[in-house]
Amino acid sequence: MNSYEINEDTLAIIPKNINKTIIYERYRNYIINQEVDKIMEDSCRYYGSSLKGRQIGSTSLIDITHKVPIIIEETNNLIFFPTSSPRLNTCSWISLNNIEKYEKDNKGCKIYFKDGKTVVLPVSYSIINNQILRSSRLQMMLDKRKEQKKVKNSKNNDNFVI
Repeated sequence: MNSYEINEDTLAIIPKNINKTIIYERYRNYIINQEVDKIMEDSCRYYGSSLKGRQIGSTSLIDITHKVPIIIEETNNLIFFPTSSPRLNTCSWISLNNIEKYEKDNKGCKIYFKDGKTVVLPVSYSIINNQILRSSRLQMMLDKRKEQKKVKNSKNNDNFVI
């Protein structure tokens, strides 16, 4: 497969080597003949923005400038976080909303997904924990904005008279 768009089933996007990426999904895994950053950029564009635009949006919501989690698509809460600087070819991206739990592992950090799959990343537990906290904060801000919009729209509808 030569291209991929992130969706609700996407669990993790992990570099295999320079031009290949492993995609973990709920029901299957893929090896894609693209770099991780190209998959991320194409997925952001598929949903109407760019990776840089999503990073800028997240920074404005949670005031974080490095290793920024992003909202790839907001109606389905597709929030992903990087495991390192996205500029590095070792950076993986993990779906926040598909994580069941995570724990220290002798090779780094082991992430358990809701569907029963696991992945061990060569990243410390504290880095993953920090990224999950940042991503959860982003999720909270997104939910807060959605709720404010819903309340505002209901007030506007209450004032609508024919």
